[in-house]
Amino acid sequence: MEAIYFYHVVTEKPMKLGQKILFDENNHNGVYNRVMTFKRIVEGEDVHGEIADLIKSDLDKWGKVAYRELALEEVRREEYCNYPSRLACLYTSRTLEEAKKWAQFFKNAGREVYSIVKLKVQGNVFDGDACNCFDGTKNKEDNSEKARHYWGLDIENHNPVIETLVDGEITVDEIIEDFQVT
Repeated sequence: MEAIYFYHVVTEKPMKLGQKILFDENNHNGVYNRVMTFKRIVEGEDVHGEIADLIKSDLDKWGKVAYRELALEEVRREEYCNYPSRLACLYTSRTLEEAKKWAQFFKNAGREVYSIVKLKVQGNVFDGDACNCFDGTKNKEDNSEKARHYWGLDIENHNPVIETLVDGEITVDEIIEDFQVT
């Protein structure tokens, strides 16, 4: 598989030049951790820790995220299995311009942004429209229909907000912009 280059806005924890990351069915991302923590809490398990505290602070919000992501994953596995899982990927951009827009969006939303990095990726790629994401509900059929819309490349929006999902072997090839420099 040939390597392709993408840009990633680093928000959860800093990345280092040369860092290697693997996302596959056994290696998941922060979205996975939050969704599974929500699921455990709803199932009545006594869950503790930073992620659990975050989820418990707004169960309604995290429920919308979890129901959406679980539906997206189920539809992806059944109908679009060659696409990266949103629960085991990095969310990237194809261009530096797009990455800078995402960085500004995250900053405006109050998320800490550490850097923008250039990644060398050997894996699967999917370009989706973030506008096709939705607030999940307990209605599984409705969530599944909306998930098919997301994966089906049905970009109806004339002004899409593209999110490029990548998985597989990922290497930090370059630190483009470091926002933590003091």
